[in-house]
Amino acid sequence: MKIIKRSGAEVEFDQEKIVVAIKKANDSVNESQKLTMEEIQEIADAVTRSCGDMCRSANVEEIQDMVENQLMKYRAYEMARNYITYRYRHALARKSNSTDDQILSLLECNNEEVKQENSNKNPIVNSVQRDYMAGEVSKDITKRLLLPEEVVEAHEKGLIHFHDSDYFAQHMHNCCLVNLEDMLQNGTVISETMIDTPKSFSTACNIATQAIAQIASSQYGGQSISLAHLAPFVQVSREKLRAEVRKEMELMDIEVSDEKINQIAEMRVKEEINRGCQIMQYQVITLMTTNGQAPFITVFMYIDEVPEGQMRDDLAMIIEEMLNQRIKGVKNEKGVFITPAFPKLIYVLEEDNIHEDSKYFYLTRLAARCTAKRLVPDYISEKIMKELKSGDCYPCMGCRSFLTPDRFTEAGVGNIANAGNYVEGQRKYYGRFNQGVVTINLVDVACSSEGDMYKFWKIMDERLEICHKALMCRHNRLKGTLSDVAPILWQDGALARLKKGEPIDKLLFDGYSTISLGYAGLCECTRYMTGKSHTDPTATPFAIDVMKYLNDACKKWKAESNIDFSLYGTPLESTTYKFAKCLQKRFGIIPGVTDKNYITNSYHVHVTENIDAFDKLSFEAQFQALSPGGAISYVEVPDLQDNLDAVLAVMRHIYDHIMYAELNTKSDYCQVCGYDGEIQVHENKDGKLIWECPNCHNTDQDKMNVARRTCGYIGTQFWNQGRTQEIRERVLHL
Repeated sequence: MKIIKRSGAEVEFDQEKIVVAIKKANDSVNESQKLTMEEIQEIADAVTRSCGDMCRSANVEEIQDMVENQLMKYRAYEMARNYITYRYRHALARKSNSTDDQILSLLECNNEEVKQENSNKNPIVNSVQRDYMAGEVSKDITKRLLLPEEVVEAHEKGLIHFHDSDYFAQHMHNCCLVNLEDMLQNGTVISETMIDTPKSFSTACNIATQAIAQIASSQYGGQSISLAHLAPFVQVSREKLRAEVRKEMELMDIEVSDEKINQIAEMRVKEEINRGCQIMQYQVITLMTTNGQAPFITVFMYIDEVPEGQMRDDLAMIIEEMLNQRIKGVKNEKGVFITPAFPKLIYVLEEDNIHEDSKYFYLTRLAARCTAKRLVPDYISEKIMKELKSGDCYPCMGCRSFLTPDRFTEAGVGNIANAGNYVEGQRKYYGRFNQGVVTINLVDVACSSEGDMYKFWKIMDERLEICHKALMCRHNRLKGTLSDVAPILWQDGALARLKKGEPIDKLLFDGYSTISLGYAGLCECTRYMTGKSHTDPTATPFAIDVMKYLNDACKKWKAESNIDFSLYGTPLESTTYKFAKCLQKRFGIIPGVTDKNYITNSYHVHVTENIDAFDKLSFEAQFQALSPGGAISYVEVPDLQDNLDAVLAVMRHIYDHIMYAELNTKSDYCQVCGYDGEIQVHENKDGKLIWECPNCHNTDQDKMNVARRTCGYIGTQFWNQGRTQEIRERVLHL
């Protein structure tokens, strides 16, 4: 059995330390109030049993809480008071310099919580450590100086989660849709170097990846680009290659027809597309941003985004090559092709590609092959999205955060970003962004109400007010930010073309950007309040009412401030574990509610609930409609590489029933024995969940490649114990 120290280091559990601590407290009271050695040992034994029952490593604070509770149980009140006072004094001493232990444990690579905080960061790498060190300083400054005490306390208790506090000290936003079209067509600046309009498709791809890296270093969330913005450069390459072929033929004194020249040039165009897509895939994977990870980049593939004709056919060729290269995968250090985490791919299902007799159905079948082998692409239904987004279809910002439909264009706000590709009266999405996220823990609202409906809504109002206060802190932190802090974003076209020294304030209002109220644990919240899963028809109305209530809060705040508050289905990664631990500490173990080391993301059906893939997507569709700020649904499926018809059946169901969804397959590789099936999660003798190859029983995470979807993105650096338990307990839906 292990415990987690305050520094985050995981060490062996030592009951003797509990005995010693109680003895010291025992020495501080009069003889008549002292406990016997037998009683001290009983307390230590009881604490040890409680730690063993947790099915995870307890932290020092939790153990000290258990000791206090046991002292009170034995009526050692004076001793308990002394023990609490001792803890308080030491807590104050630690607060005077709260970052040292954390930073030192990062450098020594023994901080267990940080090691598994982000499944796409390797905490041993210097650049990651540097980012984490800066993050610890930012969190400390944020907690002590930048946020109201009420918000900090709610965050630490797990009532809310103030996301990305490790970046809050700087004036940074969350995620965005990159206006790549403006950057490529009208030029940009990268690292103080002027970049003109590219003269070929592969050059455009190269510029795009360089811009992606710069953007990722200037914000802390995901970014999305559209392949439609690269499509015009295929024709640029085509014309250039035709001229080259003609010149070559003339130099060799070969008389050929225009038809033959075009035929040879077209072969070279395909080679150019291959080269450009390879640049996109390999540079994105190998680029390291200043926060020590590959850019969180999403690539949008939407045939109808360009006019019908040659450009649409060119876009189809780009999509085909992107899918083929992803199916192939990338080589790991052993030279074996594996599944990369990035770029994330999104494929839009539409009338031109969803039916077998559709012109681009061959792309849809290829996408199905890719999903079956490499987990992506994920799928957006053009039909459903247009129903939910005022007739528009556009990508999410990163893995799931969606902009609200454009309301500023029709209101006559105009080209406030000074974009070079602005079209009067045409709705605008690229160049817009999200200001940040704060998440409400719905499970805690329910448990705090003790099942009383009146108290539930009263507590909900109180927690929402804290969330609103925290979100306004995010907004106000961005207010006054000068365009100079990130020139590529605010001056050189990625988001805007503001003047040097110009504040970004006008982009924070009128719906140009969004700010997100996240929510988590609707499933457990509903179970606590109704005694049933939210999939039960008698409990679903309560879950819907909760969602409507959260949306109403966003509408109220928006009306008051002219800021687009939007409800967001939070993709908890490490926070799922934090919330679960806080709930267990506050309310104990409640079957079906707090008895896991994770809580359910957003509105999702619980991972252990048996439900058919098609029923799950249809059920969750109603909650996606109530999550305008972002949501994604998934179905867990077995290996379907030999059953593409099943993948296509799910894709057709997505097209007809839900806006945005994905299929979770498995894509693993054991470097010890070469096994390429599913690497599984097992419990070791200490009760810790570990990954193990079923073929050779290798448990060394450094000698295996595991890819799992945990929060919209694919993770490849493993996860904390809470998320690992959630992955282990997932049931198949197909």
